[in-house]
Amino acid sequence: MSRKIRYGMVGGGRGAFIGAVHRIAAQIDGQIELVCGAFSSDPEKSRASGADLFLPPGRCYGSFEEMIKGEARLPEGERMDFVAIVTPNHMHFPPAKMALEHGFHVLSDKPATFNLAEAKKLGELVKKTGLLYGLTHNYTGYPLVKQARDMVATGALGKIRKVVVEYPQGWLATRLEESGQKQAAWRTDPKRSGAAGSIGDIGTHAENLAEYITGLQISELAADLTAFVKGRKLDDDGNVLLRFKGGAKGVLHCSQISVGEENNLNIRVYGEKGGLEWHQKEPNTLLVKWLDQPMQVYRTANGYLSPAALAAGRTPPAHPEGYLEAFANIYKNFALAIRARHEKRKLAKDDPALDFPTIHDGIRGMAFIEAVVASSKKNAAWTKLGV
Repeated sequence: MSRKIRYGMVGGGRGAFIGAVHRIAAQIDGQIELVCGAFSSDPEKSRASGADLFLPPGRCYGSFEEMIKGEARLPEGERMDFVAIVTPNHMHFPPAKMALEHGFHVLSDKPATFNLAEAKKLGELVKKTGLLYGLTHNYTGYPLVKQARDMVATGALGKIRKVVVEYPQGWLATRLEESGQKQAAWRTDPKRSGAAGSIGDIGTHAENLAEYITGLQISELAADLTAFVKGRKLDDDGNVLLRFKGGAKGVLHCSQISVGEENNLNIRVYGEKGGLEWHQKEPNTLLVKWLDQPMQVYRTANGYLSPAALAAGRTPPAHPEGYLEAFANIYKNFALAIRARHEKRKLAKDDPALDFPTIHDGIRGMAFIEAVVASSKKNAAWTKLGV
């Protein structure tokens, strides 16, 4: 297959933040090209946004329905291969469902859907069609996150006992949504964001990171949600106790009212023999701690890292890699998996090309959100995940 993987985008038009991030990430490795889009629910704005990106007028669609139907009518050698969905949460399910029904793979921003019921329906559709579905939990793309996962998987830390994962932000410490700020407005609106605010927006990143690194699944939780900003309809702070299958315990904290914090996602994992610590603000460093040895400092791109961690890096040691490159690793692997499909190559379950979050992660993320909300409503009662 001697061509780039082609994709169409739903959302991400003028004034959007995450759409541009997706487009940059998709371009980094030179394997993927944007060929069409429905960039806004406003047809005129959608077409103008497509023109900004120098797409042919005929591939700038007024709606995602028009795009999916139009692309399905094109010859196989011209149409898009997958759909990237970069809309607010309430508009994740409809285009994903329609794309799968028309034979297109899907790569969606998180969380997967508006609620758990939609996520389960999507899971059934992915299984029925056999198509690929990916979710951009981009923090799993960092090289040293993969190193941490591999160290846990090989038993280097021993049996995992405790996980502490935090994602504090401070940007919603005031009622920013009243100012007309687009990102704040939809994230604090139950009709567009869903049942949760901070938990759905960033708490799911923390949940996914904990499960990705440890390989353990959260079985039940006890949660306390608060909307500190007066008049806000959704939580802006969450504190959750976790119980993992296998006996490990954990603490998850996310907040959007922690003044002065800037996307300070971090995780600590402790086993019987050792522990590790990783901070998104310093993503090229992993701290590894031992019972009977000095602490070790692992750095991105060095030859002592695991194969997966090395494959996720692009530059020599000490050349910073970060958010966009991690995001690009999701796109790269997703494109490699699509390419294997086109070339009729069956990938082994542990093939690096399949190292991206799937609908399984999406369903677990939605189950986590619903369990947190339900627990908090019952004064932090222990609540099992509905999966």
